[in-house]
Amino acid sequence: MAAGERPGTGSPPPPSRLLLLVIAVALAGQALVVSGQGLSIGVNYGQIADNLPSPSRVSRLLRSMQISKVKLYDADQNVLSAFLDTGVEFVVGIGNENVSAMMDPAAAQAWVQQHVRPYLPSARITCIAVGNEVLKGNDTALKGNLLPAMQSVYQAVVALGLQGQVNVTTAHSLDIMGSSYPPSAGAFRPDVVPYMQPLLSFLSMARSPFLINCYPYFAYKADPSSVPLEYVLFQPNSGVTDPNTGLNYDNMLYAQVDSVYAAIQALGHTDIDVKISETGWPSRGDPDEPGATPEYAGIYIGNLLQRIQMKQGTPLRPSSPIDVYVFALFNENLKPGPASERNYGLFYPDGTPVYNVGLRGYLPPMDESESARKVVSLLALVAVASVTLILS
Repeated sequence: MAAGERPGTGSPPPPSRLLLLVIAVALAGQALVVSGQGLSIGVNYGQIADNLPSPSRVSRLLRSMQISKVKLYDADQNVLSAFLDTGVEFVVGIGNENVSAMMDPAAAQAWVQQHVRPYLPSARITCIAVGNEVLKGNDTALKGNLLPAMQSVYQAVVALGLQGQVNVTTAHSLDIMGSSYPPSAGAFRPDVVPYMQPLLSFLSMARSPFLINCYPYFAYKADPSSVPLEYVLFQPNSGVTDPNTGLNYDNMLYAQVDSVYAAIQALGHTDIDVKISETGWPSRGDPDEPGATPEYAGIYIGNLLQRIQMKQGTPLRPSSPIDVYVFALFNENLKPGPASERNYGLFYPDGTPVYNVGLRGYLPPMDESESARKVVSLLALVAVASVTLILS
């Protein structure tokens, strides 16, 4: 378990099962009201799969649910083109493999000119995330190149007159935390601080947000016997009180976010907003992945949606509603790693909800041209397989 995902001591006692059942039923009924009201929630639209619907169909699906924010891990022109003039707000990404190249100001300007500028203002691209969880890894060269790359991309944004319209930042894993309990004692890992200090100064100057990927599930998976489910699933519990601030936390996600705020403040910054760039719960996992079930995934996401609908802030920032991008829109069948990695989706690729939290949308059927392309691809595969059999 990562240090930043440690639930801390003083875990709250579980409430009675009857009480949980009554409240769960009540929340389930409320969740049905969510659809159609326009949630201030984002989704991560990953595409590591070979069975996903076309971007034009996905655009219809998201708009039917009135989800207005999407985070990409690249700047896929097919996706952006499918969302032109829809009002949907986008975070686009520059993959880790391209971060070092962005240190070259000319390359950075060419990237922004090609992947961002042509779509504005028809597509609402509001943020460029340079790299993903770079400081979590062991590539010291990449870590050192991250900030110069962000600076070059920002300079390109300024040169094209897009500052104030398009932010430049990067997304972090919670593994960058060396301490997270109590939240007020949150601190970055000592090896991360030399990179983080100048990066925070850049974010402050550029007025860009700090993006953090938070998964209470990881804490539960690592130690299910001592991490109360109620605490990680936003269910009723007595909570954990921070002895330094007196603030009470009834869920782990908010405690994680406030520990990041504390770590940022410890390095001298109070003017940077923290946004949750990823959070989710898997609906299926391997035998050694406890809690990866549709039931728990539905409870986590459903209760999170309730909090967002209430425009709730964290105990440390109660007047600032949390900004969340749920991971992920679809199950992605080609993702490597344990089974859970392929089962974080809100939807199956055919548009069927993996679990019911009231996010009912409409995925239109394939048009004739798309159906024809799939048939041609299938026939090509059959032909290759036939030739292989004949030759063998």
